[in-house]
Amino acid sequence: MAAQSSKIGFRVLAYISIGLAAIGVVLPLLPTTPFILLAAFFASKGSPAFASWLEGHPSFGPAIRDWRRNRVIPLKAKLLACCMMLLSWGLLFVMGAAGMVLAISGIFLASVASYLLTRPSY
Repeated sequence: MAAQSSKIGFRVLAYISIGLAAIGVVLPLLPTTPFILLAAFFASKGSPAFASWLEGHPSFGPAIRDWRRNRVIPLKAKLLACCMMLLSWGLLFVMGAAGMVLAISGIFLASVASYLLTRPSY
């Protein structure tokens, strides 16, 4: 019973992660690649069929396979993610967001960017 409920939990987390990745495609504030990798991890624990679909997907599959084999993130994905995060933060600044919002979002986005930039590329 406990094994079944943990599989359901991982499946739910996989679907939430892929949902956040989909939102990240259209909303520059959310980077897509980390959520795709999270979805692949959670799916591998909770839904082999969904994990297989993600790995075979023409857009998501190569990034997942590269991460699993070599722990690399494509340079193009890194640059795009960092540019979109910078653009998002710039829009918040220009639109007059509160200082606390700028600080928290800036710390979060800088943390994600530093993680991405310290991973190997090809």
